[in-house]
This record gives sequence, structure tokens and C-alpha cells, in this order.
Amino acid sequence: MAAEIVNPRSDSTTDSVTGGVTGGAAAGTTGPVGKTTGAEGSAEPLDSFDPAFALHRGGKMAIQATVPIRDKDDLSLAYTPGVAKVCSAIAEQPELVHDYTWKSQVVAVVTDGTAVLGLGDIGPEASLPVMEGKAILFKQFGGVDAVPIALATTDVDEIIDTVVRLAPSFGGVNLEDISAPRCFEIERKLQERLDIPVFHDDQHGTAVVTLAALRNAARLTGRSLGDLRAVISGAGAAGVAIAKFLLEAGIGDVAVADRKGIVSRDRDDLNPVKRELAEITNRAGVSGSLESALAGADVFIGVSGGTVPEPAVASMAPRSFVFAMANPDPEVHPDIAHKYAAVVATGRSDFPNQINNVLAFPGIFAGALQVRASRITEGMKIAAANALADVVGDDLAADYVIPSPFDERVAPAVTSAVAAAARAEGVARR
Repeated sequence: MAAEIVNPRSDSTTDSVTGGVTGGAAAGTTGPVGKTTGAEGSAEPLDSFDPAFALHRGGKMAIQATVPIRDKDDLSLAYTPGVAKVCSAIAEQPELVHDYTWKSQVVAVVTDGTAVLGLGDIGPEASLPVMEGKAILFKQFGGVDAVPIALATTDVDEIIDTVVRLAPSFGGVNLEDISAPRCFEIERKLQERLDIPVFHDDQHGTAVVTLAALRNAARLTGRSLGDLRAVISGAGAAGVAIAKFLLEAGIGDVAVADRKGIVSRDRDDLNPVKRELAEITNRAGVSGSLESALAGADVFIGVSGGTVPEPAVASMAPRSFVFAMANPDPEVHPDIAHKYAAVVATGRSDFPNQINNVLAFPGIFAGALQVRASRITEGMKIAAANALADVVGDDLAADYVIPSPFDERVAPAVTSAVAAAARAEGVARR
């Protein structure tokens, strides 16, 4: 059984050229949220005038069987009595579950709906369209089946216990849109209790793609990571993970700023995650505001929103890099960044150099599942970043430091690199 990338609409379809809706009622004037007002005041569905709703009607995915059931012989093999033989074999040799069920190729996409995209804490039901989207990206870009699971709890222990109980059905767990700092504890404790990969994409996927783009930006300008001092705006899940990952990869220095300024040892208002961050980052000992820390910095990485004043960008070192990844409004608009920076990246698809997690997570999980890895290590993530950077190759340019998600070389390169790293680090089981 596999997750099929389809939209099982019930009574309307989206025109593939215009994106408009066919077979639906014409839109009237806009009324309250959730409806429109037609000529006679009747309520009409949102998808009668908005193609985004039309595409999502009925959900964006379905379940599809991978074996036929055409007659009683097929039925007797797929279900009773044939299935009993397989069940008995797995009961005697539990590792056979990877060979004779979907476990080895399916990931649970788990959220509590507390930190969804740019929407914040909107709850489990409202998070489902995003989780469905994540699942179809897994399939489209990595060939990995995924199941969205939105949990009706925000309690850390309840989330952990629930996922542990669900884990026998899955080969991996992708945590998604869970607010910081809870996400750090949830990921850590789940990985301690499970022998399958647990990966919080908001942290590590962002970090992997950022490192890949930064490696290529450094190569373009004749530098190495060790030559660079970076400043990160945002001390949430992505900011913390990027900082730690860049240090692991060998960056010269990195400082992280939250709303109150640079995370540093002299602050007494830090939570445990930020206190740990203060101990391992900011070797230069800068303090004060984000803007002051940017003076002479080589790299700006934005994962927080807000706006960085132009004078602060202008104060950065020559040939600097600006990765302003907030959506929909980058912390530094590319038009401003290009005045001062050698390389500019954003989180948007309508500008060059999009830092998009879909470049990483499908291939990372595909590689981990391929070798039945027990976890995703730092070495596997670095291998993914290096492979992603290498796809650019000799085509490297200021507007091309990271490949497109639609580059067919991406997922195979990341998958192969991650699988090889898992074997090298001793976490592969095949």
C-alpha cells in the first residue's frame, strides 16, 4: 500500500492551464470567511472562486494498493488465509517486517499544529493541509510514502508517548511545525526511545540546505567556511539548528540573535536551549543588537522575520552573503541586499537561490530508509549538504548556489550520500 499523489476531488476539478475551477458554481461577491454570497444570497463554497481551495478539496492525497485484488485467489493471498503466514513469520523473526510490510518505506509526518509555517499555533486540524503537502513532497521528490498525523495534544510527554506507540507502523518519523523549545526535547527523547530515524525538518532540513548554499557561496568567492563569520537572526528551531550545524561543519564563527539581541553569556534571561547556545557560539564575544553584530560580518542568515535596516546590511564585510529566508517578506529585500552582497538567497521561489527544505528531507529519509538506519546522524546531514552543493558543480554563479527542487539530480545525489554516510557511521542495518 502506498500514498498516491492525487487530489480526490468529489465534484469539481482544477483547470490545468488556468488554475480555475470547472464544473463548479460561479463565484459571487465575497462574503464572510468560508463562503461567498451569490445572486440570491446563497452560500457558495470557497473553491468556487479560489483555486487554492479547489486544489485542496477532498485533500491532496489518497491511499493506493500496490497489489491487485481481481478474484478470490488474489483475496486469499492479500488477506486471509495467506496473510496469516506472513504475520506468523514476522512474529518469529520481527526484522522481516521491513521486507513484508510497507514499514521500510513509509514515514510518519507528525505535528501538534503549534508552529505552522508563518501561521503560528493554529491547532491540529488547521495544520493538516500543510502535513498533507509535506507527505506529497516526500513522494514526489524522494519516492518515500508518508502519512500525516496531527495530534490533539501539546503536552511534551503525551506527544512522545503517542509517537512511540505509533512507531511500529513506520520506518521513520518526521516532526513538523512543533514550537520551540519543546521541539528540541521531543526530538531528543523520541530518538532515545526509538530505533528508527527521528528528524525535525524545521531544524535540520533548513540547516542542511543553508550549509549547502553557504559552501557554494564561499567557493564562488574563493573562501572556505572557516573564513566566515555569520550572524543568524532567530533563535527558534531553525536558528538554533543552523548555528550548531554550521559549527559542526567548521564555520569560523557564528552568533545568534533573538528579539532581545545577541545570545551571549552575559545575558541572564536565556532559557536552557539558549544558554547552551551561548556556550558554543559567538567566539568573537559580540553583544548588543543584531544590527551591531552585523558590522564586519560575512554572512547574514535570517529565519525570524522582521526587517534588517539597510545601514546594517551596508556595514557587513565586502563580498558578504545575505540569506534572508523569512516568508513571505524576507528580512532584507533582494533589491537592497544586492547593493552590498556577493550572494543573495531567500526562502521564496520567485527569487534566485531559494533555500527550500524540499531539497533535503526527501533524499535524507530515502537514504536512511534504504539502509534501514537507526537514526540520522550529523555525518549523514553533512553528507546531504555536500551532495546538494555538488549538484551545482561547474554551473556555480552568484544567482545559482543551490539547485532547483525540480532538478532531477537532487534526490538521487542526497539519497546516495546519506546511505553511504549511514554505513560509514555504523547506523545502517542493511
